[in-house]
Amino acid sequence: MIRFLVISLLTAVGHGAFAGTEAQTELEQEARQLAQRFVGELKPQLKLAMQQGGPTHAIEVCATQAPKIAESLSAQSGWLVKRVSLKSRNASRAQPDQWERTVLQQFNERQLAGEAAPDISYSASSAGQYRYMQAQGVEPLCLVCHGKELSEPVRLTLEKYYPDDWATGYSLGQVRGAISLSKSM
Repeated sequence: MIRFLVISLLTAVGHGAFAGTEAQTELEQEARQLAQRFVGELKPQLKLAMQQGGPTHAIEVCATQAPKIAESLSAQSGWLVKRVSLKSRNASRAQPDQWERTVLQQFNERQLAGEAAPDISYSASSAGQYRYMQAQGVEPLCLVCHGKELSEPVRLTLEKYYPDDWATGYSLGQVRGAISLSKSM
């Protein structure tokens, strides 16, 4: 009888752990898809803005459209979707909390160790929330507004939209920040 109870208990615990893992896998897939949707919606708008009006127009588009995309995805999905960075462009929107800051620092270490920014992500369950972050790497197009050498029109436009901008000085391939998603469990 005791053997039966022990086996039943172990089976129940094992099944519960498996169900938890399965749920986390589903949450990670949801989060990954939302991060991809965010990039998939913003990037074409930035490319079009660059073609139509150059980098100053792209800065305007990014300043207005990125928050709208994040808000729209959040409203549609039930996830909180935002961008964060250790060197934020907009402190009122992109400041990481302590968990995000730690993950961003780990992303930088992983990138320095040779991992490509698009391949860097992290997820965890913490304090009743499922959290996911996807690194955003610096691509050639990004350097126009986030690089080490900015044109005068770009610098002036950044000052207009982002007076407390710290998101410059990057090199190709570096982790510039991340898309951060969280959802109550």
